[in-house]
Amino acid sequence: MYMDFYATERWSKRQVHCLYQSLILAISTRHADAVDIKFLADGRPVWISLPLRAWVEYKNRTGKQINDPLAIETAGHYLKSAIESGEDGGREFYALTLEEMLAHLEAIRQEAGVPA
Repeated sequence: MYMDFYATERWSKRQVHCLYQSLILAISTRHADAVDIKFLADGRPVWISLPLRAWVEYKNRTGKQINDPLAIETAGHYLKSAIESGEDGGREFYALTLEEMLAHLEAIRQEAGVPA
């Protein structure tokens, strides 16, 4: 759903093509306890940083693991919502909080029709 998608930019109404490119453990690149997921938004690199502690919290709350595809979907869901709400503004890097990440995970679950 969110590996290759289009989002309509709020202010210009322009269609933005977003394409997943890579997933990197941020500990090795910037010494952060996060997973960085890179998208190309109309060819422009956009990084979404997801906090590693969300993996533990999600497991504690649901008993389920966050795998790489689910992390990518979560980052893509956030990027789409940022573009469509007008939050994007051309930024290259976004760092989600624990609660933001869990909220986007819940939104994906609801979109997919998966029961709680």
